[in-house]
Amino acid sequence: MTLSLKTVTAMFAAVVLLAGCKTTPVGENEYNDPRYNDVGANGGLFGSEGLVLFGKGSKSPEEQGGAPGLGVNAYLWRAALDTLSFMPLASADPFGGVIITDWYQPPSAPGERFKVTVYILGRQLRTDALKLAVFRQVEQGGQWVDAPVSPNTSGEIENKVLARARELRSQATAGS
Repeated sequence: MTLSLKTVTAMFAAVVLLAGCKTTPVGENEYNDPRYNDVGANGGLFGSEGLVLFGKGSKSPEEQGGAPGLGVNAYLWRAALDTLSFMPLASADPFGGVIITDWYQPPSAPGERFKVTVYILGRQLRTDALKLAVFRQVEQGGQWVDAPVSPNTSGEIENKVLARARELRSQATAGS
């Protein structure tokens, strides 16, 4: 099943919007009840920082570029989707930070096809928070056979994703 970029974007937006929801505050006399722990007192069921999946950083989720409740950097996530938007999307997991494209056959090279897997490894906008794997196949005798990928290909795509993420972050900070 292939999802369109619009569908994935809508799903991601829904997840981000739902992650930003707060619980209804409890009554004042219930704050001391141990059954409620920090519900309402600190802004929600999971505290003031939301659900943190990969540990706590010293910066707030907004400063790190992550949305509350997500374990990955939102700028890297959006930049990876933008950069690979020309390829069909096979799978996208915003909580695990994994994007997998389906095979893409460039019109200029009918005998070869490519597939990319992106791993976003953290909440901060850093080069080591992004890992990319590129796969290539060539057609030989009507069969697709694995072929080596140029060693620079992954690095070039990673650089494009990082540049786009920085651009998105600067647009977001300039607008606020």
